[in-house]
Amino acid sequence: MTFVLAWNNVRANRTGLAASFVAVVLAVMLIGGSGLLVAGAASDDELNGIMGLLIMSAVVSGFVSIFVVAGMLSMHVLRQRRTWGLLRSVGMTPRQVRGLVRAEALVVAVLATAAGCLLAMPYALTMAAFTRVAGLAPGGVPVELTPVPFVVASVAGVAVTLLAARSAARKAVRMGPLEVLRDSAVQGRLVPWPRAVAGVVALAGGFALLWLLPQMKATAQVPAGLGATMALCVAGSALGPVVLRGIGALLGAPVAWLDPGAGMIARSALIAQPRRAMSAASPVMLTVALACTFLFAVTTSDAAAGVTRTGAAVWAAPLLVGAAVAYTVIAVVNATALSMAERAAEIRLLRSVGTTPGQLARAVCWESLIVTCAGALLGTGIAAVSLAALGRAMTGEPWFAYSLPQYAGLVLVCVVSGLAGGLAATRKARLGPLLAV
Repeated sequence: MTFVLAWNNVRANRTGLAASFVAVVLAVMLIGGSGLLVAGAASDDELNGIMGLLIMSAVVSGFVSIFVVAGMLSMHVLRQRRTWGLLRSVGMTPRQVRGLVRAEALVVAVLATAAGCLLAMPYALTMAAFTRVAGLAPGGVPVELTPVPFVVASVAGVAVTLLAARSAARKAVRMGPLEVLRDSAVQGRLVPWPRAVAGVVALAGGFALLWLLPQMKATAQVPAGLGATMALCVAGSALGPVVLRGIGALLGAPVAWLDPGAGMIARSALIAQPRRAMSAASPVMLTVALACTFLFAVTTSDAAAGVTRTGAAVWAAPLLVGAAVAYTVIAVVNATALSMAERAAEIRLLRSVGTTPGQLARAVCWESLIVTCAGALLGTGIAAVSLAALGRAMTGEPWFAYSLPQYAGLVLVCVVSGLAGGLAATRKARLGPLLAV
């Protein structure tokens, strides 16, 4: 009975679950495809030289996938807390609600995992062709159908989806039915204590890895630096609402001065709902932190060793991290859209008291821009700390090589993605009928 109801809910709420479905599909594709590349390279002794890069790329893809899937599904489940509250008000117990949420997540996970597995082989073949063109593997990386990468990708996709649903469902049913149905503009605790503990542990783990870098072998320093960046990203996501409230107030002040009406709306929304804003800033932080660490760690390692890449080889590192970056950019669009979709009722209320569609559009743009910039600042700080530690371990100085055009292009893509997601998600509320239908 629960699965029948879950299937009907999924069919009826296809638009709401689209972001989670796409996230799981792409996650399984990335993990499975990267696994096929690693398995193919491992079968050829001539490809031992690029095994390290392929494994790091696979690890980055896996981490990004898990991070994004957990965030997307948690946002979706929490957006439906009124639905869960309504079900509880008509007699459904918290246990039954949690079971329904997990059943919905399982339906989405199974369907998305099947689609992701179908796309894993084409993705692996495409990446293998790119490695040949870039000169990483002149003879090509052999890609054959092997079951292990598909099993790992499927288990990861289903497990992460269910874990995210379990965590979000526990939060959704924690409040009473009437409390869930009541509107509240201001969030209570910014960081609940379990989240704070997880954030502090991740923060300590990340800095411990960075402190140990000089004692590690040269071949292990870059992977350890990436691991530290991942841990710091987890800490940033967990503890970020506290920091984001301060960053939002700081960046929002000049915006409110330049555009008093729209700017004040955007600044007030960020200060009142920093956790909602952090859900949109987290993918930006992840994109900037991981991409910069991966790209500039390779260039720093080359500079320390006196290696100069020319021709197609220059694009080796961007190629291997490019798929994960593209995935997180999609996550930026989805996260911003989901976050802004919650503002529909607020936007209609503002329209009813005289705020013009133009002012609302500017408010959405300012809010998206501030959130994106805040995520970029957090990601830049995380990457800079990791890269400085890597540079010190490699050269004795807290220095690292970087490319300003690559960094600026990465941030620009995140900004454009955030603006596009915010404007698209609020278009109906800004320009449609005042009464929701």
